[in-house]
Amino acid sequence: MAAPRPLSVEDVLRVNGSRRFAAAMAAASPFASIADALLAARRIWLHEVDVNGWLEAFAAHPAIGTTSPSVSKFGGLPPLPPPPVHSIPRWSKEEQSAAISTATDLTAQELAEWNARYREKFGHVFMICASGRTAPEVLAELKRRYTNRPIIELEAAAQEELKITELRLAKLFSAEPAVPSTTTEGPNIQSDKAADRIRIIGGHLGALPQPCANKAHEITGSSNRSRPPITTHVLDVARGSPASGIEVHLEMWKDVSAHPSFSNKDFNGWATLGSSVTNNDGRSGQLMDIVDNIAPGFYRISFNTSKYSPAGFFPYVSIIFEVKENQTAEHFHVPLLHSPFSFTTYRGS
Repeated sequence: MAAPRPLSVEDVLRVNGSRRFAAAMAAASPFASIADALLAARRIWLHEVDVNGWLEAFAAHPAIGTTSPSVSKFGGLPPLPPPPVHSIPRWSKEEQSAAISTATDLTAQELAEWNARYREKFGHVFMICASGRTAPEVLAELKRRYTNRPIIELEAAAQEELKITELRLAKLFSAEPAVPSTTTEGPNIQSDKAADRIRIIGGHLGALPQPCANKAHEITGSSNRSRPPITTHVLDVARGSPASGIEVHLEMWKDVSAHPSFSNKDFNGWATLGSSVTNNDGRSGQLMDIVDNIAPGFYRISFNTSKYSPAGFFPYVSIIFEVKENQTAEHFHVPLLHSPFSFTTYRGS
């Protein structure tokens, strides 16, 4: 078993530019596993870092489509003030490679114009977890979120920053040798496989509702929520990247005569609520209705991991959890941290 991994402030600043976040993560280390580090990162980012810390982290990112604060493929966008040297992300080029390589001159110009509009309206760079996303996809999301009210967009941006932080932490841990690592950071990187509090943001990865593919029924519903009560994402901790293309099913236990339990082997009581496939960010689409109050009861979320990892040990992973009567207004984010021979999950907010 690997020794617990201590993190210095400098380590954390490479994955998130907020100094308050970095200090808190360093103080909370060492971490026995990536799962422990991700849990701490979520807690600190959502509950201890204020809006000023969020904005400091945003400022450490170049505008989407750039790899430095002043050099951009997308002409016409005035440069942002340079972020602190310690927090300039060296992973940005890799993370934005798909967007940069798929941008036509027309798309690049349009993205530059919308970047400028966004920054003028909201006062910070457009935050998006760009790994694997093409320029048209990024542009479409930028246009969609531009219509948000500032308080809603601040939450969305903070959620995207948390996704980026997760991926970079996974890269940091996946590259851990027994000696201090120079492969994750450094000028000679060969190929890194691996961007007064308003309110604590809800949710983690799967922040905003996405279209659902292969739905079991037509998912509708209206509420004050901005996303379904149950969301998920899949992170490949062996590769340090999102796991895309994994089929996900969400079910609810409908048999009122008995509850699912270790001794109850009859699984005929499950009814499908929705299905989807994880996208390039590892996020599933909408798996259930967007409602103010979720029905209490037992839920099962299953991941078809055999197609993603044919040589792996687990043909699929099913996670069963209970929503209690006093939790119906809460959000339940149930991610899967997967590798060929292990998996971890936790309850997010």
